[in-house]
Amino acid sequence: MKFPVSLVIALFAVSSAAMASSPEGNWVSEDGGTKVHKSMCGGNKLCAKLIWLDQPIDPATGKPKTDKLNPDPAKRERPLIGLEVVHALAPSGRNTWSGLIYNADDGRTYKANLKVEGESIAKVKGCVLAVLCKSHIWTRAN
Repeated sequence: MKFPVSLVIALFAVSSAAMASSPEGNWVSEDGGTKVHKSMCGGNKLCAKLIWLDQPIDPATGKPKTDKLNPDPAKRERPLIGLEVVHALAPSGRNTWSGLIYNADDGRTYKANLKVEGESIAKVKGCVLAVLCKSHIWTRAN
């Protein structure tokens, strides 16, 4: 069976657009200091682990940074590299996921939304009490 060229081109364009909005892969934080690897977990949920820091050594200890601000004392010695910071975000709209993110900078977990806004841009919005919110832009890394 032959397909018209226009149909093949249209299908390619649709599949390319879908792939362009995928959240999976490596992403760099807005300030360039952090890189995470986002991947699907638990079916259609989205998770992310910290894979790189521009300053991985804690100047106070001379050792790799740990989760020292975690409210749970048992977790304060775990290394930041490899730490899951995006916890099973669920799909909540087109190119959008919602759930919880962990901020190792203050040891708190926040309700968050992640929206892929293009091939290489994702916007994360974390909120406390759904009123105090902060947005952060992530850029796709090679």
